[in-house]
Parts: sequence; structure tokens; C-alpha cells
Amino acid sequence: MVPVMSLWLPILVSAVLVFVASSIIHMVLGYHRSDYSRLPDEEKVLDALRPASVPPGEYIFPHAMSPAAMKDPAYLEKLNRGPVGMLTTRPAGPFNMGSSLAQWFVYCLVVSVFAAYVAGGVLGPDTGYRPVFRYTSTVAFAGYSLALIQGSIWGWRRWSTTFKSVFDGLVYALLTGGAFGWLWPR
Repeated sequence: MVPVMSLWLPILVSAVLVFVASSIIHMVLGYHRSDYSRLPDEEKVLDALRPASVPPGEYIFPHAMSPAAMKDPAYLEKLNRGPVGMLTTRPAGPFNMGSSLAQWFVYCLVVSVFAAYVAGGVLGPDTGYRPVFRYTSTVAFAGYSLALIQGSIWGWRRWSTTFKSVFDGLVYALLTGGAFGWLWPR
């Protein structure tokens, strides 16, 4: 057994590697640029939403408050007439990239702490590279990727977008496993 606190270096290094890799994936490689589409007649849609002063949050439309309301003819008419969808809004103004990057780095640290916790609980010091890599990369993959699939199942996110993000999670998991395998206490 290896205490999590003695794994601070692989936790930190793996989080930094994932942070750098995600920056390269999103800023240099560019294969995520097609994840979101522009609204048809965007100005008209924005002009229609603006007077509603929609606060930041997640919305589904049309919305039924209960299973009984989903049988209401007025609700069914709205469904048939369309549009039907989900909407996420954020505060107006420039995007605060610094805050999001800081939150992303903290998330990378959290995933690495969980990988350290699981691997440290089942492996001892002087464990070889491959078992350490296997446990930590598996936990990291679960942390970075598996919950993303729900977005396509329940949120109508395009499967291509989900598969790209799951692939990113695999890259992050392999980097995490590599860092832990390399820096595991000997």
C-alpha cells in the first residue's frame, strides 16, 4: 500500500501533462472546431432571446414540469411544432478563459488524486511500471471519459463530438498512467 500523500509528485506531473496536452489538442490540432454548429439566422435567434433576459443555466424546450404534463395536448403540440432542444447560457460578456483553465487544472488534479488513491490502495512501493500504468490509466480514463457518453445518450450531443472527447480522455489517461509509472515510489 502506498499513501496518497507520498504520490504528490506523480499527481502534480500527470495533471500538468494533461493540462498541456489538452491545450495542444484544443489550440493546435483543431479537430474540436466542428463540435458546435452556428445557429441558422443567428442574429434573429439572438434578437428573439435577448428580451427574455435568460439567466445563466441549462434549459430544455419545450419543458414539461411532470410526467402528467408530458401528456397535455398543448405540450404535445409544442413538441410537434418545434423547435425542440436544450440550451445552455452563460453570463453575457467576454469568456473568462483564466477561470475555466484554473478549474480545468483543479479537475486534472482531482482525477490524478483518485488514480493515486486506487493504485496506492492495491499496489505497493517498488511495483513495476506496467501494473502502476494499468491501474492509474484506467481510473484516469474513467474520470476523463466515461461520463461524457451520457451527453449523447440523453442530451442529443452528436456522437462524433463525444467520440472525439472520449479519445482526448484516452490520451489524458495514457499520460496519467505514464507519469505514475515513471514516478512511482521505488
